Order: sequence, then structure tokens, then C-alpha cells
Amino acid sequence: MRVTVAGAGMVGLTSAYRLAEAGHEVTVVAAAPPAETTSAVAGGVVYPPGRSPDERLVRWTAASLEVFRGHGAPGVRFRRGRILLPPGAPDPRWLAAVGDPVRDGDRVELTTAVIDTPVYLAWLLAGVRALGVRVEHRTLTTLSGLPADVVVNAAGLGAGPLADDASMVPVGGQVVHVTDPGVPGFVVDETGPGVTYVIPHGDHVVCGGTEEPGRDDTDPNPGVTADILRRCRELEPRLAGAEVLRSLVGLRPFRREVRLERVGDVVHCYGHGGAGITLSWGCAADVASLVG
Repeated sequence: MRVTVAGAGMVGLTSAYRLAEAGHEVTVVAAAPPAETTSAVAGGVVYPPGRSPDERLVRWTAASLEVFRGHGAPGVRFRRGRILLPPGAPDPRWLAAVGDPVRDGDRVELTTAVIDTPVYLAWLLAGVRALGVRVEHRTLTTLSGLPADVVVNAAGLGAGPLADDASMVPVGGQVVHVTDPGVPGFVVDETGPGVTYVIPHGDHVVCGGTEEPGRDDTDPNPGVTADILRRCRELEPRLAGAEVLRSLVGLRPFRREVRLERVGDVVHCYGHGGAGITLSWGCAADVASLVG
């Protein structure tokens, strides 16, 4: 079967990978290469949004972690870390999906995948091409008229307009990369109005972040950079003397819940917000099932 996948971020490429493995003739069409997608800016800790009521997220996360454990891809490491929960918060739904979780008061220690997303995306792109997937870079304005039996709409922020779905909104996220002084594990602080995180990748640490609904530009704000560094150095004092390498901004494709369904000859898979990496392989398996 001929399948066109709209989108070359984490969800689009992973869906293309699963579809090609299933024997379909797959073409990926995207406005930008993977290295220029929001996926490439992500911090890369694999666990689903803790406050979402969507039960599918746990299943998708568990499926993704199983794949990450098995394929030994570059940019993927399993690390121990901790998540700080709001005072008195119940156990997050995702506890069942991650490895060896231990809760001590409002702190959860766990083992999960930490993904250096630019490195991993490059491997994933090479993987889909090796499976015979064609990759085209052009902007789609409609899902109609494509030379395909089924179209998969996994175009991130572009998926909303392609589906005539006004419920999609961009949520800006700024991060700062600094040199890694030897941070032993990741830490995510969910106790504030936003989320602060420190995610080591060996040669650099991703420090974040922000949640800015409605943001439409990707120009880093120096004041925000300074605030992120302050928060992250308070969270992880080892970063006090770390050299700042760069600041980046991504626009997360947010929807109240992920849309994953087939309507006619279109399979919609979008609205993952900042959890595209976490949900990628689980969602790709469902996409492949819906394509048939």
C-alpha cells in the first residue's frame, strides 16, 4: 500500500519506520528536515505528562521504552534521575510505565530513557531511508490529491491546519545548553507554576524551560535564558561554572488530548505537545494498525 506521512519530526519518522517495516511503500513529506523540527530542541527525558488524564499515554510510553531498550540507537541512554512532585500530589499515572520507580515523599526516583534528540533523529532518518522510505521537503497545504492510498497526518503544528482543527496551539519552550560538568542524573522539578529541568547528555546539559502558550517565534530571549540558568543552578549546583553553549526555542504542538484516529483515508496522529519522543513508538504502532 502507498502511504504518505506528513511530518518529519519524531512522530512522523517513527510512524514511517513502522509502516515501512510492515511492507508499505512510504513517502515522508515535510516542510523542514528533522534537525529543524521541534523534536530536535526537546530535552529528551522519556516520561508522559504527569497531570494528563489520558490513559493511552501510559500504554504508549511503555511501548516506546520497550523499543528504546531494544534497538541500541545512538543518542539513547538509560539513566537514573528524579522528579520532584507538587506537595501532596498522588502517584503519577506514568509510574507503572517506567523502570524501578521509588517514591520518597514528594520525590520520585526512576530509570528511563534520556534521548539526545538531534543524534537520535539523524539515526532515525537514516533508518527510514534504509527501509526504502522516500523523504521530500516541501510545504503541504492540503492532504487531498496526494499519490497515496492512505495519508498519515503527523505534521506537528502543521497538522492542525491540514486537518482543519483549530484546537491545536503552539506552546513555546526555551532551553539552554551548557557544558556538562559531570551531572550524574536528570532532575525535573514540577513543583512550580512551570517546570524546571536539568538533563545531562554527556557532552552537554539541556536546561529548561518555559511554557508559553500562543508563542509564534523561535528567537531566544536573553532574559529568559538568565532565568533558566538561575533556576537550574539552584536545582543542580554543579552547573554553577558550566559554560553556556546556546539557547534554543521550540514550539510544541499542543492539543488538549492527542488525536490518533482514522477518518476515511487519513490517519491523524498529532497534538503530542512536549511528549512526542515519549509517545513516538507507541503511537507509531497504533498508526500502523490503523493503516492496516
